[in-house]
Amino acid sequence: QNSQKRPNSTPETPRPKRSLSSRSPYALFSPNSFSPSVTPSQKYSARSSRGEVVASFGSIQGPSWSGHGGRGCTLGLFDSSPENNLTKAYKFMFQKALDVREAFLWRIEELGDALKSHHHLEDFTSVSLPAQEPVTVLGQIGCDANGKLNAKSVVLEGDREHSSGGQIPLDLSELREYSLFPGQVVALEGTNSSGRRMVVSKLYEV
Repeated sequence: QNSQKRPNSTPETPRPKRSLSSRSPYALFSPNSFSPSVTPSQKYSARSSRGEVVASFGSIQGPSWSGHGGRGCTLGLFDSSPENNLTKAYKFMFQKALDVREAFLWRIEELGDALKSHHHLEDFTSVSLPAQEPVTVLGQIGCDANGKLNAKSVVLEGDREHSSGGQIPLDLSELREYSLFPGQVVALEGTNSSGRRMVVSKLYEV
């Protein structure tokens, strides 16, 4: 009994593609079959109904706006210091990694000062320094995984002045309630007996 061999399909001898028949599901559910009588839309620049109101909801009760005239408007730089002005072509979102890191660290320091004055905190401690007694540290919330932030993946990325940018995992089991998100700048009070994990007892938010 001769068995019919299936034709080989290789990059050198590809199988011939079957043409789509009228019974093919691709033909049945194509844009052509659903909207056979659609006329091509006009170009956006050639539209004739510019400014026309096509739908409204409720009655318009706003005041009418009109200019008084007679008074001109002059423009000025928001920050006139020359070191903060652009002097050459600048591409948005093409910042250097060091510049982005500097902005993040400056933000942590600025919000850290606000936290210290608002909650009357003592000086901050390094996140990597082992401590048997409760200490207060400053940093921003991060995630040690690529997934969503959860109670087991929370880390604290310390500030530059006290922690040199180091990070430490957080144990949040002693907190009654908390709400955190990646990038959030917080001050924490807790114990770090081993220097490898901080057990948080208090959370100070901005």
